[in-house]
Amino acid sequence: MSDHLAQLPKRQPTLRVMPLPADVNQNGDIFGGWIMAQVDIAGAIPAMRRARGRVATVAVNSFLFKQPVSVGDVVSFFAEVVGTGRTSIKVNVEVYAERNPTQPITVKVTEATLTYVAIDQHGNKRELPDSD
Repeated sequence: MSDHLAQLPKRQPTLRVMPLPADVNQNGDIFGGWIMAQVDIAGAIPAMRRARGRVATVAVNSFLFKQPVSVGDVVSFFAEVVGTGRTSIKVNVEVYAERNPTQPITVKVTEATLTYVAIDQHGNKRELPDSD
């Protein structure tokens, strides 16, 4: 397992949560759909900042589950904008689990790339504002 050990990035996480027993699948691990939902929330935060308004998820470009997540893990999501188009924003999300409080270890559990599109109050695509 030591080849999976990691360190948290040296920046603040976009989102940090602890999954609950209600979030487990039939194998006792955290349900992948729960992780996907949290990744989507985390990715939307920098996308909304860049769009200066509402965004909608239009694509999950890649999603890789590297390690299972367990109840009691502190799960940190690090999201950053890695590209923009006229209306779209591509965001990478890296997910780490801090586990085993008596002998703490950190493992990278998931990485994903999602694309969001800026939308107006009616849900229609809109152009991104100029970046500062």
